[in-house]
Amino acid sequence: MKTSTFDFIALLLIIIGALNWGLIGFFQFDLVATIFGGMNSWLSRIIYSLVGLAGLYSLRLFGRIDDHIPTKVD
Repeated sequence: MKTSTFDFIALLLIIIGALNWGLIGFFQFDLVATIFGGMNSWLSRIIYSLVGLAGLYSLRLFGRIDDHIPTKVD
């Protein structure tokens, strides 16, 4: 299976989102908001939106999971 550019970008955005949520959960620190000027700045909202779209895009990966699970041969 060849990985597309969109798959790579989606994975990168999902990792950024997961790390940000981890920081929020453990330390009450929103890295995206800190870097891009607050939670309501347009740059932060774009990042949050892209992370959400990446999550939606990645839902299609569930359809490909069964193709790569090895089956037991008797």
